[in-house]
Amino acid sequence: MSSISQSEGPGSQGTDSGIQNFFVSFGPGLLWAGSAIGVSHLVQSTRAGATAGFALTGVIIFALILKYPFFEFGPRYAAATGESLIEGYRRIGRWAVWLYLFIMLSTVVFTNAAILLFTEALFQYALGTSFSPTLASAVIYAGCLLLLWIGHYKALDLAIKIVVLMLALSTLVAASLILPQADFSGLNLLPLVPSGGTVTLAFMIALAGWMPVGIEAATLSSLWTLAKDKSTNMRTSVSTARLDFNIAYVGTGVLAFAFLILGAVVMYGSGEEFSPSPAGFSTQLIALYESTLGGWAGPIVVTAAVTAMFSTALTVMDGYPRAIDRAIKVIKTDDPDQTANADISEPYWIALIGIGVLMTLFLHLFVSSLTQMIDFITIISFMTGPILGYLNLKAVTSPNVPKEHQPGKAMIAFSYFGLVSMVVVAVIFLMN
Repeated sequence: MSSISQSEGPGSQGTDSGIQNFFVSFGPGLLWAGSAIGVSHLVQSTRAGATAGFALTGVIIFALILKYPFFEFGPRYAAATGESLIEGYRRIGRWAVWLYLFIMLSTVVFTNAAILLFTEALFQYALGTSFSPTLASAVIYAGCLLLLWIGHYKALDLAIKIVVLMLALSTLVAASLILPQADFSGLNLLPLVPSGGTVTLAFMIALAGWMPVGIEAATLSSLWTLAKDKSTNMRTSVSTARLDFNIAYVGTGVLAFAFLILGAVVMYGSGEEFSPSPAGFSTQLIALYESTLGGWAGPIVVTAAVTAMFSTALTVMDGYPRAIDRAIKVIKTDDPDQTANADISEPYWIALIGIGVLMTLFLHLFVSSLTQMIDFITIISFMTGPILGYLNLKAVTSPNVPKEHQPGKAMIAFSYFGLVSMVVVAVIFLMN
């Protein structure tokens, strides 16, 4: 195990106790929230409300509750050990790192393509431009790359704090304005297929797959926790890391229901269906809000939509290459202690540029099928979720984590319940 401060042991309170030091350490949770609040919220939650009103509320609750432990294990492990979950996988076995890397690499280009497609469509709607979607996506990607190149983690941390604040305010204002018009008669708190509707099991799994995000994002939050420690030269305690994450997690849940409300009120029962193309989806989404609330509400909704997607684009652009960089380092070494404090290096920048190039080449194949591509990626994420969730549980309950910072018996039992539940749903889906 490694540490930043010489006077602190793993997960000790040390110098980062108290309110002042909490705010110094505050940030990795917001980065995780930024990676989550995007496609899963703006696209999938809105589509859920538009398709079934409040009948899919239980699916969102199911995903948020059952997947929580596996996300929380990321910052918990990093704060307790001073290393990322990827080092934790290496302590399980080199095969675990290879498996994680395979799962991530198999979807990373598609994930970035889906996020950038929708982000560029919203930016172009807001700016009134009509460039090629592929070109616009590449420009946004290059802009984010430049920000990361110049400012590294500190620029990312500051940008996300501003963007997520704007996102939260604009989304909650829009949802609160439209809430009085909501019809909760079809509210269903159980994760069941609504009767007499057009909702399929596949869409429910796609909704849960990225609600609030894929479980692979737990490794990203552990890496961001360590990056924050480096930027402040102070070791974050386990209690601070968990509080930081829990605030972000509750926030992602609240915003998921805010977007569900928006979709349910403005579109459910209207007889319309969302366009599968990014530009059509964006135009339709904003136009529906304006027709329901009035033209004055357009800027509020545009701000919520643009900030939601930009936060996801920026954090995912940093997170996946950061994870690839660390995984390569960990695979090459026999001692995870040697990589725990490693800075990002050439593999990070190669991955960042390589993903951008491959994404640009791929975009023209799916430029008009946004929702289909998202459903495909999110279903894959749900199916692989139990595998990564199990690895997270094994890592956080390993001897490398001090006993006092391991999850309690109740959380461990709940984690196994979540794993079994996700596997059962996945098997039912495959059988059908």
